[in-house]
Amino acid sequence: EVVALERGPDRLRVGEVEPCRSRDPAIEQEEALDRVFFALSDPVRRQILRRLDESPALVSELAEPFAMSLQAVSRHIQVLVRAGLVAQERTGRIARCNLDAAPLYDAAVWLNRYTKYWQQSFDDLTAIVKALPPAAPKRAGAKKQGKKRKS
Repeated sequence: EVVALERGPDRLRVGEVEPCRSRDPAIEQEEALDRVFFALSDPVRRQILRRLDESPALVSELAEPFAMSLQAVSRHIQVLVRAGLVAQERTGRIARCNLDAAPLYDAAVWLNRYTKYWQQSFDDLTAIVKALPPAAPKRAGAKKQGKKRKS
């Protein structure tokens, strides 16, 4: 990373970080995964993704169910855009959002590596249940015993 110290037409602003030209693809993949998991970490953004799974929508339509400003919802949408989960098409001031689920595949592949841990838990639970003594069968027609009423 190179930090720009001057401002000019072909330079970054002071303090901006310029990405390296020769990046390791594994690092880029990890950073993309970080952006996806960060985007998914917020319930508002997950709800926006659920809505976009149904059909494309305008930003104003996506903002309707939330008790927050349009600007706040737009910021959530920008997090989803940076994660690659949402694509925006602009026509003047109108922005239509579309779901792009491709980055979710990479997240699912990453999570799938850890299924062995919860699968082992299920296998352990199955073994415990099988080791339990069988329950006594209930008799058909047996009455429940309750308190007797005084007459």
